[in-house]
Amino acid sequence: MSNSALPPNDQEMTLVQHLLELRNRVSKAVIVVLVFFLFLFPFANDIYTYIAEPLTRYLPTDAGMIAVGVASPFLTPFKLSLVLAIYLAMPFLLYQLWAFIAPALYQHERQLVAPVLFFSSFLFYAGGAFSYYVVFPLVFGFLSQTAPEGVTIATDIALYLDFVIKMFFAFGLAFEVPVITVLLIISGMVTVKSLSHARPYVIVGAFVLGMLLTPPDVISQTLLAVPMWLMYEMGIIVGGYVISRRTKAQDDEETFDNRYADQVHDDFDYDAEFDKIDAEMAQLARNKNAQDDKRDETKTVSDKP
Repeated sequence: MSNSALPPNDQEMTLVQHLLELRNRVSKAVIVVLVFFLFLFPFANDIYTYIAEPLTRYLPTDAGMIAVGVASPFLTPFKLSLVLAIYLAMPFLLYQLWAFIAPALYQHERQLVAPVLFFSSFLFYAGGAFSYYVVFPLVFGFLSQTAPEGVTIATDIALYLDFVIKMFFAFGLAFEVPVITVLLIISGMVTVKSLSHARPYVIVGAFVLGMLLTPPDVISQTLLAVPMWLMYEMGIIVGGYVISRRTKAQDDEETFDNRYADQVHDDFDYDAEFDKIDAEMAQLARNKNAQDDKRDETKTVSDKP
């Protein structure tokens, strides 16, 4: 790869430099996750109690959650602390990923890092909060009422944690749809019109994902599919607005100076006028040459004895 093909003010990196940069970014990410984990692990049991509250509120007073595995009382809070550390460190992890690929981007592409990181992190956490405060109470309230007569609900703590992690990341990624949609539009890979035409397929796909990622009940499936569809519509609106602003800015830069518009749009034939001027100048040049020749002849005759 030649340096001319690289972004301005950048130089091509060797394979070793790429590997060293990757090691540096991964090391920073691991250290941050480890710091979060060490801070959260002493409070793992309290955090689990808070995470389990949407379910335990619907359990009978004489029932509770159980630990089927021998090591589940220790491993489940440990796993919760580790996953929560990754969850909280997600903005930093995304920044390290962006910083690793930033040298291959142009300046106008690097300017997207701040808004993309902000909205990606905000929407990811908003998806998790939506699943905890809205989806969990509705789903567990519905499922607790469907238990057959004489069946005691006693959920395993490890299985419940797996369910919570799956739902948190499912809704967090579903809320990233606007960011992905806007990036696709800005990059020119798709257009607003093509995304609008694909709306029916997106709605069907959202409900299919809701069916695959949520428990087998219509409530949780709808609560995942509908926000995903609304986020898709939001991405189309924002992407169309960004493209219209960019197009308007380009039009303003390319606007022709209208100080001479009256001279450009009139009916005067400037080509014919210039041809006429060229012909007159050529005629003047021929007349001058003829006068010079005549003057030379007169001088030659007068010089003869």
